[in-house]
Amino acid sequence: EDACFYPWIADSEVIRYSLSAFQAMKTPAQIDDWFAATLRDEKSLNLGIYLQETDTLIGYAGISNLSATNRSGEYFILIGEKAYWGKGVGTAVTKQVLALGFTEHHLNRIMLTVSELNPGGIKAYTNAGFVVEGRLRAACCRDGLFHDKIVMSVLKEEWQPTEV
Repeated sequence: EDACFYPWIADSEVIRYSLSAFQAMKTPAQIDDWFAATLRDEKSLNLGIYLQETDTLIGYAGISNLSATNRSGEYFILIGEKAYWGKGVGTAVTKQVLALGFTEHHLNRIMLTVSELNPGGIKAYTNAGFVVEGRLRAACCRDGLFHDKIVMSVLKEEWQPTEV
């Protein structure tokens, strides 16, 4: 299934605000190595995003840096198929992953960082219940320019389970 990642990571628009590691990946072998390491990471919950109708993989999401001690983790999502951007997929998936994090994984806090230049991401995260808690100044460099990352989180006590 990692073959899906080849065109996604090759598309600068898809990865613009995603993992910094993606910016440096240029070959299928590099992507294969990243994918294998990701699947081996026991501190990470990795889930494919599939279309219900066709079972087509369109992205991946999950929670990384899982801490049993702090009962916390960091949310991530990548929708690789641009045809599904702006259609509520990000919000729906985010709500589903939060539900897994707070129920099955018994987390108390799920956080994320999002580029201030990614209004679609900020909107999806806000719609799913994340609140802004701070700003990492000039924490991201894309196209030779620095910009801030916004830190957002949801605590279990504020989380509202929803029908998805």
